[in-house]
Amino acid sequence: MPLARREVLAAAAKLLAARSLAARPLAAMSLAAMSRRAQADTYPSRPLRFIVGYPAGNASDVLARLTAQWLSERLAQKVIVENRPGAGSNIGTEAVVRAPPDGYTLLLVSTTNALNKSLYEKLNFDFVRDITPVASVCRNAYVMAVTPSFPAKTVPEFIAYAKSNPGRVNMASTGVGSSTHVFGELFKTLAGVGLVHVPYRASFVPDLLSGQVQVVFAPITHLIGYIQGGKLRPLGVTTATRAQTLPDVPTLAEFVPGYEASGWYGIGAPKATPAGVIDKLNQETAAMLGDPQFKARLIDLGATPMPMTPTDYGKFIGEEIEKWAKVIGVAGIKAE
Repeated sequence: MPLARREVLAAAAKLLAARSLAARPLAAMSLAAMSRRAQADTYPSRPLRFIVGYPAGNASDVLARLTAQWLSERLAQKVIVENRPGAGSNIGTEAVVRAPPDGYTLLLVSTTNALNKSLYEKLNFDFVRDITPVASVCRNAYVMAVTPSFPAKTVPEFIAYAKSNPGRVNMASTGVGSSTHVFGELFKTLAGVGLVHVPYRASFVPDLLSGQVQVVFAPITHLIGYIQGGKLRPLGVTTATRAQTLPDVPTLAEFVPGYEASGWYGIGAPKATPAGVIDKLNQETAAMLGDPQFKARLIDLGATPMPMTPTDYGKFIGEEIEKWAKVIGVAGIKAE
């Protein structure tokens, strides 16, 4: 074969090889996209488990069951709520961490998960590493409330009284490291007051109504009946904006600059859950939060919809973990 012809053929072979190499990434991307679509199209083919790290009947459980009902109808498969209470919701979280990453085991994620990241020195999992954010559901406001016999009727009056009576104002909570505790610690730090923390394993309400403890930072839904009945006095809501259920009650930030705290809930899944499955669940959750009837149910629970993409939800969780780690560190809180 003449030299010139061999050179032409060699050049042509190199060109074909280069084109083949250039096409490989595109082919891989196309195959990945097809795989995600196929996963989303065939998912789910059997019932799902929705793990809740709290007992049946509380606000978290009610929200989980409302969400499960919606997803069951949209996905044409049962979404079964499974309560796994204990260890500050860590038992339920670990159950999801250990589950197969196939989208058939989901976790009701909450503020508690962000708090636990700093509260517990030793856990059998790393929440950020081992749980994949799927969808944000809602945010719920808390209220700072006192017994009517307490002399302060406003937040500034409360701060003044607490400063002039150190060690005499008792703050109830649902336990060491709970949101009701940590939200109160943030208030103490920003307002510069000293409150005596009194954790309860059972309900704090009887002692709050009788005046044995004087103040609490608790979900509006837990206290709204007592507030409406005149048995408790609301001083401020913890969120950055006023709550629809208590529109005449100011925010704490109106008197304590920088104060903001709220409970929040969402959906998580084991790490390595297929992206197509996560995208499908996120889209269905977004549709749920846009439904007028579902939104009305959330308002009844003292919550507001908080839709986010999986990426944005992951960023939000990271910010919450960082924020509350500082509060927990300053207060020196350790899990019991």
